[in-house]
Amino acid sequence: MFAPRKAPSRRGFLKIGSLALGGLTLPNLLRAEAAAGIRSSHKSVILIYLVGGPPHQDMFDLKPNAPKEVAGPWKPIQTNVNGIQICEALPQLARIMDKLVVVRSLVGNQADHDAIQVYNGHHPKKLTPAGGWPQFGSTVAKVQGAVGPSVPPFVSLCYTCTHGPYNEPGPGFLGPALSPFRAMGQTRDDMVLRGITVNQLAERRTLLKGFDDMRREVDSSGAMKGMDAFTEQAFGLLTSSRMAEALDISREPQKVIDRYGTGNPKIFMDANGAPRVPQSLLMARRLVEAGARVVTLNYSKWDFHGGLNAEGRANNSIFLREEEDFPPFDKCVSALVEDLHIRGLDKDCTVVIMGEFGRTPKISAQVGRDHWPQVNCALMAGGGMTTGQVIGSTDKIAGEAASRPVTFGELYATLYHNLGIDVNQVTIPDLTGRPNYLVEDNAQPMRELV
Repeated sequence: MFAPRKAPSRRGFLKIGSLALGGLTLPNLLRAEAAAGIRSSHKSVILIYLVGGPPHQDMFDLKPNAPKEVAGPWKPIQTNVNGIQICEALPQLARIMDKLVVVRSLVGNQADHDAIQVYNGHHPKKLTPAGGWPQFGSTVAKVQGAVGPSVPPFVSLCYTCTHGPYNEPGPGFLGPALSPFRAMGQTRDDMVLRGITVNQLAERRTLLKGFDDMRREVDSSGAMKGMDAFTEQAFGLLTSSRMAEALDISREPQKVIDRYGTGNPKIFMDANGAPRVPQSLLMARRLVEAGARVVTLNYSKWDFHGGLNAEGRANNSIFLREEEDFPPFDKCVSALVEDLHIRGLDKDCTVVIMGEFGRTPKISAQVGRDHWPQVNCALMAGGGMTTGQVIGSTDKIAGEAASRPVTFGELYATLYHNLGIDVNQVTIPDLTGRPNYLVEDNAQPMRELV
């Protein structure tokens, strides 16, 4: 898979390590877990960001009795759970609704094209500590550490979008050591040894340690301690093939790859969104099996305003784009959920899928369904949750939450709970040393799910 080239450089080592956790503090983290009642089993979360905000009333909250300019052309179909209907363009998800949860009443959404709330659960307009809130995966990496030395606890499969706010917000006040390992970037080429043996690598490690010991004598900033953690993680990756193998989906049977579907990672939807790459979901499943605790990925672009579709045809209706996006989404998400059940991961791996806001009830000829922060929709699966249900409802035009409004704090408290992290007990220190609880407004896990 990888072409031979020179051995990884010192810079490469540090780059890999800087995208991992503070590996040398793992014993302390384990003791902290025990004190806080955190389970030590390997639980995981796959977080899928639908870039630009998906149309909730065209996917999971159809309103067939609303006026035509609200209802649109899609018809609801019955799922395998009595009383739950979703879009007719999502038949494979309808077939496995007993394994899914639809949240129809997600409120408190930020109003701009900005992924930050999706990735960290905090509203960007609320009080933010210096350095910014860390994203979810960085927090989990801090609290729980790595399952083993060869796979980072937090892996990002996100493609870098040209529209900056669509991208992951980073580790915030936790610092660069808690950034995700960005598997789709240049560091992927430095994960395997080329023309160098493990023994030779050990000799280089000894040499590096000698230089670092000399530098540590004059270092007063504490930077060397962070570099130690980075280097430890780098060597862990390089001396194990587990991470590289997890990213190599060619090891899967072809029928499994075909079940998920594939897309071109070089085609960024609408030029500034993410690629439509179903195989990222398969890679995410392989990563959690290998030991990752959190895997994030971005998928396609859902900011439907008309314009051109993927083939360059004039697209004056948002529904032409929906015709393109819905079938591959239906296929790959249903494949992931079924795969988790087949492989016995459905109790341990939570899947959550959402965008930054919903879409306007009324369809406009100029902008299709515009941005709508009043209410949003999320799809969840796995995690040992009580599935086969819809949580919350909206009014007759899908414009406001009509019952059981769900906050981002509740959603994220549920994700932490599924990982074995008690949001009432666990805190993380900001740059001033002040402890911060993990979710907003003392939110608790969703009682319907846990």
